[in-house]
Amino acid sequence: MQTKPFLTLDDAKKMAAAAEAEAVANKWNVVITIVDDGGHLLWLQRMDGAAPISSQIAAQKAKTAALGRRESKVYEDMINNGRMSFLSAPELQGMLEGGVPVVVDGHTIGAVGVSGVKSTEDAQIAKAGIAALGA
Repeated sequence: MQTKPFLTLDDAKKMAAAAEAEAVANKWNVVITIVDDGGHLLWLQRMDGAAPISSQIAAQKAKTAALGRRESKVYEDMINNGRMSFLSAPELQGMLEGGVPVVVDGHTIGAVGVSGVKSTEDAQIAKAGIAALGA
């Protein structure tokens, strides 16, 4: 039987703290979410001033990245390049940049999703969080 790493609560706290630090350093009010490999919510943090809808968007971006095992931007790009039928993909509602998978030893073990600023900035925050894990 094979084994694989998984995210712990301590991992989520470490990534969330690093993502928050990146957002604070840039004066961005965002929502930071972290999910496991099945897209199940482990962490949700809504910074003061972040729009309520960003909580839903960030969670869906993270779920999309975890289930798809790739950045949510990949799906956004496909749709923007004319593959509109991809909008019907099941379980993927956060097909916007800002969801980034957490990959350890070749295994996608979860994802970070961020919403609240420009999509490229959301992704920057998510990647800062993941970097804190050393993944």
